[in-house]
Amino acid sequence: MSPKAEKKIRVSGYLNNCTYFPYILQNESGGLYTADGSVDINGNPVLKSNSGNWIACPFILGTECCERLAYSGIAINLVTYLTNKLHEGNVSAARNVTIWQGTSYLAPLIGAIVADAYWGRYWTIAMFSTIFFIGMGTLTLSASVPALKPSSCVESICPSATPAQYAIFLFGLYLVALGTGGIKPCVSSFGADQFDDTDPTERLKKGSFFNWFYVSINVGSLLSSIFIVWIQENVGWGLGFGIPTLFMGIAIASFFSGTPLYRFQKPGGSPLTRMCQVLVASFRKWNVEVPRDSSLLYELPDKTSAIEGSRKLEHSDELKCLDKAAVVSDLEVKNGNLSDPWRLCTVTQVEELKILIHMFPIWATCIVFSAVNAQMPMFVEQGMVMDTTVGSFTIPPASLLTFDVISVIVGVPIYDRFLVPIARKFTGKERGFSELQRMGIGLFISVLSMVAAALVEIKRLEVARVLQLVDHKVVVPISILWQIPQYLLLGASEIFTFIGQLEFFYDQSPDAMRSLCSALSLLTIALGSYLCSFILTIVTSITTKGGKPGWIPDNLNEGHLDYFFWLLASLSFLNLLVYVFCASKYKGKKSS
Repeated sequence: MSPKAEKKIRVSGYLNNCTYFPYILQNESGGLYTADGSVDINGNPVLKSNSGNWIACPFILGTECCERLAYSGIAINLVTYLTNKLHEGNVSAARNVTIWQGTSYLAPLIGAIVADAYWGRYWTIAMFSTIFFIGMGTLTLSASVPALKPSSCVESICPSATPAQYAIFLFGLYLVALGTGGIKPCVSSFGADQFDDTDPTERLKKGSFFNWFYVSINVGSLLSSIFIVWIQENVGWGLGFGIPTLFMGIAIASFFSGTPLYRFQKPGGSPLTRMCQVLVASFRKWNVEVPRDSSLLYELPDKTSAIEGSRKLEHSDELKCLDKAAVVSDLEVKNGNLSDPWRLCTVTQVEELKILIHMFPIWATCIVFSAVNAQMPMFVEQGMVMDTTVGSFTIPPASLLTFDVISVIVGVPIYDRFLVPIARKFTGKERGFSELQRMGIGLFISVLSMVAAALVEIKRLEVARVLQLVDHKVVVPISILWQIPQYLLLGASEIFTFIGQLEFFYDQSPDAMRSLCSALSLLTIALGSYLCSFILTIVTSITTKGGKPGWIPDNLNEGHLDYFFWLLASLSFLNLLVYVFCASKYKGKKSS
């Protein structure tokens, strides 16, 4: 490309973005304003001193805590409601729970696209919170009004829910899934947006934010597993669903209360459209040679970006076939037409797609970890056939999820205040471990969790055989407290892997794709749930051939739930080996 043509490109880019350039200068010269492109709710530049940072985070963390309490108030004990109130079998109930949970983590793709392309994270959270609230109200009515729920069991006869009753219940349940799907990919990113990552001090605080964000999630879950589960099983399901509905209303109020303090990132247009533009433009120029000098590829001048709310990305040498989309052809130079994004893309736009492709192997290895976490209903079903009495108290099996949550709530401050400074001395990294190292440690701990669950089940079945309880659907006299280690280990794995995922997909994502990348992180949980459901289906199909009870029959005393846990432990270990290989090959993004 000739110097004259190159100059024309740079001047054109400058003129098209001259309104943004003074803002950059203002930030660089004064340092009083954020330099990451954030604005206030009216679209004006924001001062660092009176916006964002930790002064805005309590409202976001409070919102997430209440939302998690509401969601967990449904999710934690849903398998019990399906078996005891809607009278479903163990396998059917476990499958329905994992499918619903999978949908809850698939729906974030909808919220992410809406947030990144149109509404921004703030308004997306507001709208989908309302949908969540309506769904919670519907579930409360379904569990409270006699005509909307099946009759109680009479001796051993348990009437099934009518199609109308089941439809109303599912309508409310999947409204909750849609609502939480719109909130999930936005709220963690919106919280991280409150820290200017061009400021080293605020960037370090952002690392702590992800830790405390996950604590807020688990505080909400803890309150649900202790109080809401008890109310559901001892007072009534109507009130047990009604209280989470109230807390969802509190979550909405908390979120709006912090509006004057928030920093906002402008939506940059549809990320899916931009990715398609790169693919189409590179295909159209398949025969065009990519120049060796990457500075000759099309890009706007200085620090401006063609994508609103996004900073430029440096060119990388991988996936050069996509660079064809940024090659300025002779015809484009002759016509002076540099504005058709389906024929010519900027380097930043091309690099966005490269980043997602580089993330894919890491993303894929997180699915098996999510499958391990998705089998939590099997922990509950295991606990339902163990001795739940401790002294004069009876512990609802779902309440043992408390130990998973306590492990996180206690472990995160230890990690943040003690482990990180110690690790920092050895690794030289400001956050102690890299995101990839942190995730790998969590994957290893998850293997230990499945091993612990398998060992407990082996002991429980041994007691059942000794006491000749195999053919009886009764509780085996082994304390449910033996399940505590598997819950604690699962919680410890979450501290490393799930929080590491939040950091990884936020930090490594392009500015204008952060909601989408957060949704991709959550998508691993959805696919993990579906994978767990698929494994359950396959295991049940294979192990029940020839009239055998199978590994997971309704009477777990004649099954082999331990084999199922060993299977998950084996898959987790193989997945860890794949992850280590992929992580060793990963190259991070380079922001301009």
